[in-house]
Amino acid sequence: MKLELCNFSGIKIPAGHGKRYVRTDGRVFNFICGKSESLFLQKKNPRKIAWTVLYRRKHKKGTAEEISKKRSRKTKKFQRDIQGASIDQILLKRNQKPEVRKAARDQAVRAAKEKAKDKAKDKKKSSSAAAKATAPKAKAAKNVKSAAPRVGGKR
Repeated sequence: MKLELCNFSGIKIPAGHGKRYVRTDGRVFNFICGKSESLFLQKKNPRKIAWTVLYRRKHKKGTAEEISKKRSRKTKKFQRDIQGASIDQILLKRNQKPEVRKAARDQAVRAAKEKAKDKAKDKKKSSSAAAKATAPKAKAAKNVKSAAPRVGGKR
């Protein structure tokens, strides 16, 4: 004994019950009752009609008995080292007083500025020495006849 499903409501249709509707394009639809057939022919959306299976699935009705709610696991905080610094170093820096950290940062900035100044001085010295060593030579003038002026306009 084969059970059919109602194409509108999704309810199982036992043998000997329901209606079969064949559209002009040859597609066959099964309905449990005239009510679902009428709603289908009115092009109603079964997801918006409260007693249909599709509505109940969409609004999660009647699933509490079948499946108990899944418990979500709480995320645990986990610390791991960052590239170039181990956890111990990170914790040491975190536990430092803000004044100490600020002083260390200022010192690092000062050192970086000094390095940049030295680099700029070296660059200046090397560029001035190179300029002195290779003095521009005077080019010999070429005797080139200038072409006669063109007469006439565009061709």
